[in-house]
Amino acid sequence: MHNTSLLVRKSSLTDARLATSDSAPLTDGQVRMKIHSFALTSNNITYAAFGDAMNYWQFFPVAEGEWGCIPVWGFATVTESLCEGVKVGERFYGYYPMASETVLLPSRLNAAGFSDGAAHRRELHAVYNQYLRCSTDPLYTPDTEDAQALLRPLFITSWLIDDFLADNDFFGARTMLLSSASSKTAYGTAFQLAQRPGVEVIGLTSASNVAFCQSLGCYSRVLTYDQLDQVSMDTACVYVDFAGNAQLRHAIHSRFAKLAYSCSIGGTHVEQLGGAKDLPGPRATLFFAPAQIKKRHADWGAEELGRRLQQAWHAFLTQAVSPEAPWLGVQRHQGPEQVLHAYALVLAGRGDPRLGHILSLE
Repeated sequence: MHNTSLLVRKSSLTDARLATSDSAPLTDGQVRMKIHSFALTSNNITYAAFGDAMNYWQFFPVAEGEWGCIPVWGFATVTESLCEGVKVGERFYGYYPMASETVLLPSRLNAAGFSDGAAHRRELHAVYNQYLRCSTDPLYTPDTEDAQALLRPLFITSWLIDDFLADNDFFGARTMLLSSASSKTAYGTAFQLAQRPGVEVIGLTSASNVAFCQSLGCYSRVLTYDQLDQVSMDTACVYVDFAGNAQLRHAIHSRFAKLAYSCSIGGTHVEQLGGAKDLPGPRATLFFAPAQIKKRHADWGAEELGRRLQQAWHAFLTQAVSPEAPWLGVQRHQGPEQVLHAYALVLAGRGDPRLGHILSLE
């Protein structure tokens, strides 16, 4: 048996290659998972861009230190098991390498699934180490696996951003500026914010994506990046930065004297990522979704947190895959060469915002 994976050079994300290795034999307690499909979005590019700073390279380490394997969300089936409580044939949703298979060490097994107990993952955040049994997962529906892989991890972040802002009373502002407005995490956040009374949600995007963003119906207004002058300078606002564009961040901080909070989510504009030093106004603060999950787990308890998230997810998914006007279409990429091509496409940010990319190295 062989395992094929896509590796990228950590210092130069445009440098990617395919690697094939023999499958290692299992040791006691391990399971082998065949990875059927995974989503590739700008969120995964963010994982790579912040790979060292946020420990994303540590999940699936590569022997050659200058190379890394980008984590992705998807579905896999157990093909071999030396772990009591995990059966061959079971299907799991979770955090996988860009590969055709992976080996995990299940720990903390329960009806919902397990955590990977591998030594190199023990210090990493628990949210990324969980693998959920599709047979018992309340957010799982078998006919929407592609949409789940594409939208679910992003929407959970969106839901938490909205919850974090509401939890802080929007820092006293009522206008939210969202960059990279056509990205899935941004429009998931806008979908949630649009349900908040009295909150204006302004989407910032490139000229080519204005019509798409307007068609979603969850932005109060959609502006191009050079139309900031259409928002009054004395507007009390919050900037939710999905782009990571240093020039845009500086323009917003410079223009709005009443900028109440600056929240940095990711880096879809990889070539323009920059520091946040010497900015006027509030410090640009990186949003870390697991911290808000931990807070709400303490505030509400696991059951209530799950109930609220499940309700919001199903409402969003229904809208996103609506047969009448779907927000998302799926483009599949099968096989190593197609996966390599899809990675280059997503990295360059040239994709159609209505399309989501589902990949398989099988």
